[in-house]
Amino acid sequence: MSFSSALGVHEQAFKMRAQRAEVLANNLANVDTPGFKARDVDFKTVLGRASGASLALTQTASGHLPLHGSAAGDLPLSYRTPHQMSVDGNTVEDQVEHAEFMKNALAFQASFTLLNSKFKGLNKALTGQ
Repeated sequence: MSFSSALGVHEQAFKMRAQRAEVLANNLANVDTPGFKARDVDFKTVLGRASGASLALTQTASGHLPLHGSAAGDLPLSYRTPHQMSVDGNTVEDQVEHAEFMKNALAFQASFTLLNSKFKGLNKALTGQ
């Protein structure tokens, strides 16, 4: 028996939510930085990776830039399209970021609760309760 089979997708969801919280917090920290572009997690790519259907990027010409990891670990990030452009080029919208951060915090708590219940179940199975 392995932990990955016992915990299922909950462990990965927990890690992904924690990394997304970092990205959203970075957006909020740069709300007044001129020219800053808000980023968020590309869930289509995350879902594709989880299902094994993701496409790998390859460097097909010498002029192509090599792909390195993002600031949020291995999460695929995309730029957020603002509802209204700012004069200084910053695409962070305070209300949108706060709402996304709160939704992510709720999903993080749900993942934590599910993982906690999985561990409690494993503990009961190991102790024979």
